[in-house]
Amino acid sequence: MNKVKGLTVVLFIVVIIEVIAEYFRFLPLIYIFKPIISVMLMILYWYSSQRKDILFFLTIFTSLLTNVLFIPQDIHYIFIGLIVFGFHRIINIFYVLRVMKTRDFIPVILASIPFFIIFFYIFFDIDLLSKKIYYIMIMHNSLISIFGGIALSHYIMNDSSRSSWLLICVLTFVTLHFIIFIEKFYIQLQIFRPIAMSLNAFAYYAFYKFILIIEKSNSN
Repeated sequence: MNKVKGLTVVLFIVVIIEVIAEYFRFLPLIYIFKPIISVMLMILYWYSSQRKDILFFLTIFTSLLTNVLFIPQDIHYIFIGLIVFGFHRIINIFYVLRVMKTRDFIPVILASIPFFIIFFYIFFDIDLLSKKIYYIMIMHNSLISIFGGIALSHYIMNDSSRSSWLLICVLTFVTLHFIIFIEKFYIQLQIFRPIAMSLNAFAYYAFYKFILIIEKSNSN
């Protein structure tokens, strides 16, 4: 077994432990293994990529910060986490636009419309206690809709392995965003947290695969 395969196995073992910890809400394990997932992804990318793009590390690092800030059930940390996550998503979108060499934004805008309709329909059906949270949620719903539009437009216009991995990644993020939204504002179920953690880990692994494929294709 080579180093990359070994690291991949370790990554998925860490994910399984974290998902179990999330289900039982065992905080000591969550504080240890949740950030380790991001660290493992960065190590995996370091050994897999010939380019080693700083934006990949920045994307995963801001995700790590967000995940840690979301662990405590404290509105102050959650608010900071939402801000950091906003920066994370902006970096994520810029990174994808750059590597995909997107020049025509009309298809992106058109493909974003269904996502805008879905997220803003459920958003305007809730009552938020804070105007600050209200505006941040508008920003997050807009960013995830744009992200979805980028992936969908590239998949429709150029069905390739990199477009497929990007679409898988973004649709997983969209599902994750929807589940978190439902849990925070509609109904809280114990199963939501392990599902969300599983989706989060798979989405970033799909993002890692997408970046590797596009780096390889660009170098060729």
